[in-house]
Amino acid sequence: MAVTAPSDGLRRITILGSTGSIGCNTIDLVEREPELYCVEALTANRNVALLAEQARRLRPRVAVVADAGQYKALREALSGTNIECAAGEAAVVEAATRPIDWMMAGIVGAAGLAPTLAGVRQGAIVALANKETLVCAGELVLKEVRARGATLLPVDSEHNAVFQVFDFEQSDRVARIILTASGGPFRGKSLADMRVMTPEQAVAHPNWRMGAKISVDSATLMNKGLEVIEAYYLFPVRKDQIEVIVHPQSVIHSMVEYIDGSVLAQLGTPDMRTPIAYAMGWPKRIATPSARLDLAAVGQLTFEKPDYERFPALRLAREALDAGGSAPTVLNAANEVAVLAFLDRQIGFLDIATIVRDTLERIPRIEIDALDVVAEVDQQARAVARELIALNRVIN
Repeated sequence: MAVTAPSDGLRRITILGSTGSIGCNTIDLVEREPELYCVEALTANRNVALLAEQARRLRPRVAVVADAGQYKALREALSGTNIECAAGEAAVVEAATRPIDWMMAGIVGAAGLAPTLAGVRQGAIVALANKETLVCAGELVLKEVRARGATLLPVDSEHNAVFQVFDFEQSDRVARIILTASGGPFRGKSLADMRVMTPEQAVAHPNWRMGAKISVDSATLMNKGLEVIEAYYLFPVRKDQIEVIVHPQSVIHSMVEYIDGSVLAQLGTPDMRTPIAYAMGWPKRIATPSARLDLAAVGQLTFEKPDYERFPALRLAREALDAGGSAPTVLNAANEVAVLAFLDRQIGFLDIATIVRDTLERIPRIEIDALDVVAEVDQQARAVARELIALNRVIN
């Protein structure tokens, strides 16, 4: 059962990952109509300065930093306020258990799984910007959603676009879901070019402003691979009904084709405040300051097939989805470790997919029937990926 709204009519909300790109965009929308929201909790990884600044403006009941070593700094930054302070991963999960109506699940990576589930378990509306939650534990999460009467609203621009045009009452009339991909900053680059690309070049996305990890995933197309897996759990379609097409302009955010040949698409400028607002206002729509789409100014929309040879991460994600069980969990964990190593200049750009591939080959697939198993597989995959990275550094 969903939590009832406060007696004053405000929607009580929690923002997980408030200092990240998704969190900051969510706060921007909240502050434009503050009379509609009561903020219960804000959480961040380790950016205490920004978290404290946000907390002083929004006045949540609690502010939490995941890095336990930052507790003193957060407490000092919020001294003189009545805002409760906490630190550590367990504190983030505890904050997510507090009664709310709506939660933004904006923590990047597998770290977002436990707190996102905490929101699901209280029957809240969960705006899901953390695709790794479904990638790592899709069946388990959906089981909890059904059992608790929660509502899962996709925030990724692609899945949000599909959600807006998907006829759930006639899901058997859907022919395919078409996820669009910008192609990232290296779309036209050769393998030789990509071999020497730097972290700075990888995070320089041509259309979207995102965090470093997601930007690198976009450059490898792993982000699109993870989205294929996420789409499988969000929408009642077969795996072979989910396709990817490269659309460099990022105007069409995704499409749904029906058996009569109709293709319904959601279009807009590349601004994450649009899908966030859709999730914040659902089932109604709310205004945003996003730039309006001017198709005449855009001039043309182009499309091309994804190149699985130059961007093997997309192929690896599809293979993990087909394998099922623990394979997607291994894929995600290895990718998180490899991306961090690339950002730290320990490995090259093309090594990311190689590390993921080799990790998948080394870890046998098992069934995922409990969250403890997810955690065990995740840690095993991270350990193997780190071993492979160390070996790569020795060889090179």
